[in-house]
Amino acid sequence: MSIQTLLQENQPLGVQVEVSAWVRTRRDAKSFSFLELNDGSCLSSLQVVVDQGVPGSEQLSQMLTGASVQVKGTLVESQGKQRCELQASEIVLLGGVADDYPLQKKRHGVEFLREIAHLRPRTNLFGAVFRTRSRLSFAVHQFFQEQGFHYVHTPIITASDCEGAGEMFRVTTLDDLSKPSSEDFFAKESYLTVSGQLEGETYASALGRIYTFGPTFRAENSNTSRHASEFWMIEPEVAFCDLNGDMNLAEDFVKYLLRDVLENQKEDLAFFNQFVEKGLTDKLKHIVESEFVRVSYAEAVEILISSGQKFEYSVQDGANLQSEHERYLTEQHFKSPVIVYDYPKEIKPFYMRRNEDGKTVAAMDLLVPGIGELIGGSQREERYEVLKELMDKEGLSQEDYGWYLDLRKYGSVPHAGFGLGFERLLMFVTGVSNIRDVIPFPRTPNSCKF
Repeated sequence: MSIQTLLQENQPLGVQVEVSAWVRTRRDAKSFSFLELNDGSCLSSLQVVVDQGVPGSEQLSQMLTGASVQVKGTLVESQGKQRCELQASEIVLLGGVADDYPLQKKRHGVEFLREIAHLRPRTNLFGAVFRTRSRLSFAVHQFFQEQGFHYVHTPIITASDCEGAGEMFRVTTLDDLSKPSSEDFFAKESYLTVSGQLEGETYASALGRIYTFGPTFRAENSNTSRHASEFWMIEPEVAFCDLNGDMNLAEDFVKYLLRDVLENQKEDLAFFNQFVEKGLTDKLKHIVESEFVRVSYAEAVEILISSGQKFEYSVQDGANLQSEHERYLTEQHFKSPVIVYDYPKEIKPFYMRRNEDGKTVAAMDLLVPGIGELIGGSQREERYEVLKELMDKEGLSQEDYGWYLDLRKYGSVPHAGFGLGFERLLMFVTGVSNIRDVIPFPRTPNSCKF
């Protein structure tokens, strides 16, 4: 039985139970010992009382921090702060620990814990982070399934560069990269995907409402707290949908996920609220209860320029908004989440639908306090001749992307979608400030451990 189950208010006392867990601490008295056990199922630990003479108590001296044990006993009312404790009738040492076990009952720095990523989930912070990650993963699927979406597995290996950035990891079996790509495994240059969007559009063009949720890769040599070389993306794609429908979906999605974590991760959220970011819970509740402000890019730039605020990066009409600009809009000007839409066409990828003004595209970014951009999306260009012309300007091969153009030749429909970086969402929900601390095994420039 899990410790989470045992500690529930409705769990009856006086029953015989069996628990397997790791030792957090041990305190010895003359005739008995206290063990604090945690099995990872929840933040709280279970206190176990082991009297001298109980079968297995002769091994208590080996039950140090980090050791794994199995305990049988009776669940009784506790004399301490917790509701109940376990009075052991038998204890078994399953796995001892060496003297150099690196985790002790104290706070460890996150930088140190990244060096022992195989052990850090046993700490309070990372146990809470990865339980929350698990819960949010479930909520992602739950939201889309309730909305009638179909889950599509798009390829990890691709020959298509969705973003046009060129910062991709090449997949090859060639020892000599000067050899022609026709001699390579796939007989053409292939890469780890930066997005499942283009492939996702093919299935939205047949199944109507689809979403992808999987790993993506960027060979961007950036060592900031917000960048990782491998991360997870959530990308819904909806047929018969315009930009307004896309913005509605994005707002509903964010509110659903926050509502779910507020309801189902209360203990872990309380921990984050106390030790990671003060006021986190209230911030999340405020977003769930808020109407997201919608403002055009042109209006956003005008607000920023006339704000009188001194930014590290100056605001320039026609350029991408920086994180500090996005946070000003959400934290100071509107004091709520903001969706900025209709961006200049020059700063957005080729597949975004051109607006009738000839200057902007039907794109949107959903911005939240503390993070800035959480979601980026757009209505896709569904007109064959327009898309063909845009691809020619980008120098994209019609032979390689012919399948993408075909979607516009054979029953094209207005469609839209967005991308949400899952780790960015976790940083927002937990208050953790570095992306390396919300992904189990971070992959960053010059670092590929474990």
